[in-house]
Amino acid sequence: MKEEIYDLYLQAGTIAATVLSMGAQEIRPGTPILEVVEYVEELVDKEGAGLAFPLNVSINEDAAHDTAMTGDTRVFCEGDVVKLDLGVHIDGYIADTATTIDLGSHSTLLEASEQALERAIERVRPGVTVGELGSAIQGEIESRRFRPVSNLTGHGLDRYIIHKPPNIPNISLQGGAVLKEGMVFAIEPFASTGAGRVSEKPRAEIFQQIGVKPVRLASARRILESIRSRRGMPFARRWLPGEKTDIALSTLLRMQVIRAYPVLSDIPGSLVSQHEHTLIVTDDGCVVTTRL
Repeated sequence: MKEEIYDLYLQAGTIAATVLSMGAQEIRPGTPILEVVEYVEELVDKEGAGLAFPLNVSINEDAAHDTAMTGDTRVFCEGDVVKLDLGVHIDGYIADTATTIDLGSHSTLLEASEQALERAIERVRPGVTVGELGSAIQGEIESRRFRPVSNLTGHGLDRYIIHKPPNIPNISLQGGAVLKEGMVFAIEPFASTGAGRVSEKPRAEIFQQIGVKPVRLASARRILESIRSRRGMPFARRWLPGEKTDIALSTLLRMQVIRAYPVLSDIPGSLVSQHEHTLIVTDDGCVVTTRL
């Protein structure tokens, strides 16, 4: 990896870690979700970086892909388990990091995902398989009598690309991709009191352009123009200009120009915690870009 690229990954990681910590401090019962989301996203801009994806704020059984809606009236409540998942980029080089805030008494659940992440990081070096990382994650979570979320994984990162191989499982697997020096990826264990599997809810607030086709609908063309600078990175419905965005988004989805990221949730009444860091594999281990 070129030194200038390495430095950009480190810069993005430092900003992501700093902003995530500041955002976490704003989460308390009664605070509006939209207020925190806008605060965190504005902080990223003030730091001179860009958002790799909309800030994810997923609560209780919702594990991933939730974010504030336009005019969102939801507030954080006593007892909530709140996941903050933040992606920051500088010139396309991404840092992806997450933490969980406990508004109740769920410290052991948070400890499960946090320690699973640490045990996996300790094993990262060239020649190790992703299955070995999954084994470390599963062992830490199950030792506390929770379930790892088996159908969510960590993922490789590249310039303007938030998901690419290798996938980093949260459960033990035989073999899998072998880690190599220079790889960049995020490890993100999820610990659950529920089934340990997520499914899609009907609601989606996050989208991503996946194709280019001629579009006749004016409002759909406006959306595509507004997200051009994203270079394929995800965007939020609330970022879009103008009216009639629902019709425009439906049109683009039907044409397979964009894809939706529905909220991913474990069984109702369960609780899910998440912790995540971005790493660069070195010749004898790794550098965690998102650790302060």
